[in-house]
Amino acid sequence: MPTYPDAPRLDLVDDRHGRAVPDPYRYLEDPSDERTVAWSQAQHALLEDERATWTTAEHWRTRVTELVAAGGIGVPIFRGDRRFFMRRDPDQQFSVLWTVDPDGTERVLLDPMAIDPTGRTTLDTWQPSKEGHLLAYQLSEGGTEESVLRVLDVATGEVVDGPIDRARYSPVAWLPGAEAYYYVRRLDPSLVPADEVQYHRRVYLHRLGADPETDVEIFGAGRPITSYFGVQVSMDGRWLQLSSQEGTEPRNDLWLADLTTAPLESPAFREVQVDVDANTGLYFARDGRVLVHTDRDAPRGRVLVVDPHDLAYESWVELVPEDDEAVLEDFAFLDGPDLDVPVMAVSWTRHGVGEITLHDAETGARAGVLPLPGVGTLGGLAERPDGGPVIWFVYTDFTTQVHVYSYDARTGEVALYAKPPGEVDVPQIHSQLVEYASKDGTVVRMFVLSQSAEPDRPRPTILYGYGGFGISMTPGFNSVALAWVEAGGVYAVACLRGGGEEGEEWHRAGMLGSKQNVFDDFHAAAEWLEREGWTTRDQLAINGGSNGGLLVGAAVTQRPDLYGAVICMAPLLDMVRYVESELGLSWTVEYGDPEVPEELDWLLGYSPYHNAREGIDYPATMFVVFDNDTRTDPMHGRKLCAALQHATAGTRPIVIRTEGDVGHGARKLSKSVEESADVLAFAARWTGLTLN
Repeated sequence: MPTYPDAPRLDLVDDRHGRAVPDPYRYLEDPSDERTVAWSQAQHALLEDERATWTTAEHWRTRVTELVAAGGIGVPIFRGDRRFFMRRDPDQQFSVLWTVDPDGTERVLLDPMAIDPTGRTTLDTWQPSKEGHLLAYQLSEGGTEESVLRVLDVATGEVVDGPIDRARYSPVAWLPGAEAYYYVRRLDPSLVPADEVQYHRRVYLHRLGADPETDVEIFGAGRPITSYFGVQVSMDGRWLQLSSQEGTEPRNDLWLADLTTAPLESPAFREVQVDVDANTGLYFARDGRVLVHTDRDAPRGRVLVVDPHDLAYESWVELVPEDDEAVLEDFAFLDGPDLDVPVMAVSWTRHGVGEITLHDAETGARAGVLPLPGVGTLGGLAERPDGGPVIWFVYTDFTTQVHVYSYDARTGEVALYAKPPGEVDVPQIHSQLVEYASKDGTVVRMFVLSQSAEPDRPRPTILYGYGGFGISMTPGFNSVALAWVEAGGVYAVACLRGGGEEGEEWHRAGMLGSKQNVFDDFHAAAEWLEREGWTTRDQLAINGGSNGGLLVGAAVTQRPDLYGAVICMAPLLDMVRYVESELGLSWTVEYGDPEVPEELDWLLGYSPYHNAREGIDYPATMFVVFDNDTRTDPMHGRKLCAALQHATAGTRPIVIRTEGDVGHGARKLSKSVEESADVLAFAARWTGLTLN
């Protein structure tokens, strides 16, 4: 049995609504506490000892590098006489933003490595002006995701406005002429309590060249402090839509303003929906119609038409109805003099698989189905703002990197528009979508990737899941999965409740007081893989990150007998104190609020940190945390690691991998490869996978 670093257990018990809640490792929340520093240094040494037993790490490092070597490509965005797109060449650490000049010349506009050769700076988001001559872009450093907003002149590359800080997660809604835009910014930290600096967002109007401190606030005061705002201005500049949601709740309030009837500094907002339990957005069509994409009275989504002068729900007219099985994801329009009638393309996800249907844009009547490259995932439906008969979209599946396709309504042809700039040798694998019954009888689906359609013998297997925030698990190129299956393993992706695979009802069946359904679905997936002969318990590793880290944390504390190895990445694990983290309050609408007695009971029922039990033979477990993670504080991994090291009665290791200068999201490619190699090496060591 490993000798674990000393971790003093505090006799600390909180009284929460009459419930005694122990917290013996509270000090591990503070990275500067001398006990945390000593513990972390000792854990690093323990991890190095564990690494010394891995015999496959170099193979994974090489193979994953080869599988991502083709680079990547994004869908084109058209503005004026320019187009913009992201591309990563095989030798690049990040995707780079390119522009195509009016004369057809392609050139780099923003390259994160040119901006910061250390690779610590990421390009978080970007938005060209309506005319395409200016570009708003946001950079952050060291994985903090603390975006700083600037504007550059596309022709010269000169920064002409900014920087504006506190713009994390800010949309940019350009006005015609690009002399001003609406955006979202947090209040100055000096104006709010110290533990609320990540909240208190407001919507502002910014005029180029003005001091941001003089920007006019147009919305946000009096809203809940965790509110997020979305803003969008129609291409003709007339309409401003503004959306507000509390944290990550699956519903929003929505307003519309006619910018021709009031000053830009004080738009006259009218309600589209307020205090309605639905998620709704507007689309401003070139023919003057305003379309509504909503799950109101349609959990899988539908499209309606609304008169902008009569926004009453009773006046909405359905254009594309809800499907019985598929979730409506996006739509785009094709028009122009070469078409007899305008065409509406609608993308759907049916049990995790993408499809595109064609409709009469006037009536919504279905007119056909687009032939697609395969059974996979679609995204990024893009049209030219000035219209035309062509749209663009991306396609990927488990063995196909992202490719960009175009559809021409004049010919009915789907054609390859752009592919990754390099080539890669992709292994031949078999993928299938299976069904199994969860604990309560609910049918759940799962993708299984293997070398053959049927199990020839139990094999080392990685089971991945997420199950939260309405995020769907869909087929996509996955270098980790491909490398694992190529080496003789099985890789499975479970489409759990809490996700969006089956629409909003599916999401809500796995949130708040129903969160246990997610864990039950995951346990049932593991049992199905064992029962059907794909693997055994000793050969089964589970992997999840962020909310998926919570998933595998709950899995190991609820069913330690079911799993041989656990990789728990960037997790939430202390579900009583998760709200103390920088963005924690944003997620009470998904998980529950520990300040509410009933909701505290939900959280304590599955909180991994509070359900670690002494005397259990826990699986081999590796926590993976990032020092600059401002979403899921690395304290979660530290605290459960210490708790399981204290509690386990087994001989399998419990270790923690800590990485600095990165955060929850984007990082340079080499860091992602190293992380993937460690994950696969650990999984191989403790599931018995040996290289073919």
